[in-house]
Amino acid sequence: MRQRARATAWAVLLMTAAVILNSCKKQSEPAQSAAPEQPKAEAPAQPSATAPAPAETKPESAVAAGKKDAEPAHNYLKELLFPAKLKEKAPETYKVRFDTTRGEFSITVTRAWAPLEADRFYNLVKHHFYDNAAFFRVVPSFVVQFGISANPAVSAAWRHVEMKDDPSSQTNKRGTITFAQTGSPNSRGTQVFINLKDNPRLDHMAQGFAPFGIVDGNGMNVVEMMYDGYGDSAGPDQDQLEKQGDPYLRKGWPKLDHIKSATLAGTSDSAKQ
Repeated sequence: MRQRARATAWAVLLMTAAVILNSCKKQSEPAQSAAPEQPKAEAPAQPSATAPAPAETKPESAVAAGKKDAEPAHNYLKELLFPAKLKEKAPETYKVRFDTTRGEFSITVTRAWAPLEADRFYNLVKHHFYDNAAFFRVVPSFVVQFGISANPAVSAAWRHVEMKDDPSSQTNKRGTITFAQTGSPNSRGTQVFINLKDNPRLDHMAQGFAPFGIVDGNGMNVVEMMYDGYGDSAGPDQDQLEKQGDPYLRKGWPKLDHIKSATLAGTSDSAKQ
């Protein structure tokens, strides 16, 4: 009996040892690491069936657009160098707008008063002869004179382009504009003056000074503001002004007023300038 009980105890002991050994073996094995998660590659979005594919943009041709090439700028300076070509007949009446360093004023020209002078003045203004020119002779209570180009080349071209005398049909009253002359027959060129007062003696002096237009409205308020501090005796030499142009004036007579622009207004030609 005792031997059988002893054998059973040994059997139980051996079984317990086997279980313990098996448990220790599993704990000593390294744990299997889980495979790292791979980043997901997101598929590119498919273009919408309704969205139009980008089209190549081609420049629109000027012809297809119905556009014409821009006209080249008018070369007035070049045309002024050929006085013989500037002989257009003036309208029966026309206005000239002056923008000056003292303000603006306008003149109405009546061709019937002095047709040759009106035609000459019209062509000179139309081609911007008087732009940037100075009021180089301002004699208080007498006249304001201008008409020598700021460009010596233009002055040279017009130096001997005189016209025949117009007979005087109007009196030289305040505000009228008249071509200057030397006193010799047919000596009028490009210089003009505006009467600052009534000067009837000019009507019959020399060949007769023939007014061809008159300052409009209150424009004489501007004309009478032109700088007159140099007077008639201390002003610039006209021959030197023709040869050297505006720099000659700026150096010796810096206070003289200037014409910024003189343009046709109130005629069909004014829109073409």
